[in-house]
Amino acid sequence: QLQASGGGLVQAGDSLRLSCAASGRAAFSSYVVGWFRQAPGTEREFVAAISRSGDTTYYADSVKGRFTVSRDNAKNTVYLRMNSLKPEDAAVYYCAADPSAGYSTVLSRIEEYDFWGQGTLVTVSS
Repeated sequence: QLQASGGGLVQAGDSLRLSCAASGRAAFSSYVVGWFRQAPGTEREFVAAISRSGDTTYYADSVKGRFTVSRDNAKNTVYLRMNSLKPEDAAVYYCAADPSAGYSTVLSRIEEYDFWGQGTLVTVSS
């Protein structure tokens, strides 16, 4: 299971760190993890992903340079650090995991992920 947390209400320009905690029998290091977001009335979109090893990351153009994804496999947790938040970053953020990717592979498509967390809401006021 995946549990996303850390969302909240912030002002434009502020920072926030989301966490995605995993529980279960499989080692968390066996999963590539991605972050997606969905604003009201829009489709879910890719935000960032990190490989099983943590040595490869990939970002959507809209967040590149502002967001950083990292992982601590010992704590079974992946983080999404969001800096310089903009009103257009407001959405429900979801983390997702997939066990089938290669050690340094990242995935960016929704259909590539098998497991999803419940989402955490990020609201950014202007």
